[in-house]
Amino acid sequence: MGEDLRESVREKYAELAVAAGGEGGSCCGPSSCGCGSGKEVAVRVSDLSGKSYSEVEREELPLLAAEASLGCGNPVALADLSPGEVVLDLGGGGGIDVLLSARRVAPGGKAYGLDMTDEMLELARRNRAEAGVENAEFLKGEIEAVPLPDAHVDVVISNCVVNLSTDKARVISEAFRVLKPGGRFAVSDVVFLGSKGDLPQEVLETVGLWTGCVVGALEKEEYEGLLAAAGFEDVSVVVTNVHEPEMVEGLDTEEKRDALRRVPAASAFVRARKPEGGRG
Repeated sequence: MGEDLRESVREKYAELAVAAGGEGGSCCGPSSCGCGSGKEVAVRVSDLSGKSYSEVEREELPLLAAEASLGCGNPVALADLSPGEVVLDLGGGGGIDVLLSARRVAPGGKAYGLDMTDEMLELARRNRAEAGVENAEFLKGEIEAVPLPDAHVDVVISNCVVNLSTDKARVISEAFRVLKPGGRFAVSDVVFLGSKGDLPQEVLETVGLWTGCVVGALEKEEYEGLLAAAGFEDVSVVVTNVHEPEMVEGLDTEEKRDALRRVPAASAFVRARKPEGGRG
């Protein structure tokens, strides 16, 4: 599905950015992972994640940034950020995690948000200006080819985006490359609790399930293996919530829903660390 799938993802997230930036707010509320079409809201961040954004965190942000949150967890809480650190958010979207990170690494630190969608970047920069955050920067690019030098950041975060890539090994390799020795990988993502090989082909080829953050997910053990193969240590994938098939966009038949009951998809916190002596 390759480039066609990438374009489908780009188109969906462009539509969500435009909807979030309009007077009516986001068409999908605070989550695109599994959200419905039109004005329907099938799943919200608080339903998908074991630990979502607190009211205090939401109050730190412009309304549009909070409404444009498209993730499945709270990687900022997971990352345990400190002043002076440099953070990279893979798939920064409307900027919620970048802006929260920027505040936590001030003074002296910086947060980058990387996104391939012009409409999302425009929304994120507008949110940054409204929030008055000066130590955040939004970059255009793909998470498989991060436009930053080797050993440049202390922490890589991401929120339900790695699963959208068709080359996850490359994404993880890039995260390892840009991290400083001792740097941290702290990601909220979706994983399968079982073998994807047991899913019928019609489910695996449903584009809506890719763009809805489901079918592109790695198996839990596969995720752990890719991180270890890239050179990471202290790898852990902790499941926070199993997704109910009835709440997932694209599962339009009972057969498809039964398939996801047999091989459940779940939100997870993914952690790893680059060794102190790790190559740049």
